[in-house]
Amino acid sequence: MSAESSDRSQVERRAEYLLPEERAVGSADPLAQAEAILADSDRRTAGLPTGPGSVVEHRTSEQTVTPTD
Repeated sequence: MSAESSDRSQVERRAEYLLPEERAVGSADPLAQAEAILADSDRRTAGLPTGPGSVVEHRTSEQTVTPTD
């Protein structure tokens, strides 16, 4: 699988599983919305430390915890 098709597959998966607050925005193009979300995520994680002893965890939205009141 090429990087481009892998990226496209990731965008399609992310568009399928938009969070409720992301759906509430009412995007006319969920694929473009998912692409923007993933691009923002890539920018945020690009500068994280990756040296010895540092750990970068990658989690999916299904692995988050719903805050309690």
